[in-house]
Amino acid sequence: MKKLLAALFSLTLFVSCSNSEKDAQTDYKEQNEQEIKDYITKNNLTAQRTDSGLYYIINEPGTGKQPTATSSVTVAYTGSFTSGKTFDQSSSAGITFPLNEVIQGWTEGIPLFKEGGSGVLLIPSHLGYGSTSRPGIPGGSVLIFDVKLIKVN
Repeated sequence: MKKLLAALFSLTLFVSCSNSEKDAQTDYKEQNEQEIKDYITKNNLTAQRTDSGLYYIINEPGTGKQPTATSSVTVAYTGSFTSGKTFDQSSSAGITFPLNEVIQGWTEGIPLFKEGGSGVLLIPSHLGYGSTSRPGIPGGSVLIFDVKLIKVN
């Protein structure tokens, strides 16, 4: 009987933890969604939303090659928060990386542009770093990236 009660207690704890974690993630998604909508309204922007929750603005679609989610690309960017504070920035020459080795928001967002294209990616935390803090980036942060796709390598 003790083993059965212990097993039931453990199962309840596991289910409770799973539901709490799920609720916390759902709460983050809703909070991020509202934060992005408020940012778009405040800055009088027109953005598109993907099914995953990524918002994007194409300022210049570009005319060259279009990358896929596994392409290596060279991108110039500035990363900031909705507050306007910059947390990262590349040089104008950009940086080169494979799209399947970066945050999901970039893997999904950069292929929306062709070479020479530019725009803005508004990335909710579940497509960025989630609830994990990074140096200079608090967990749960919405990330705003001004990007220019220089080259599909």
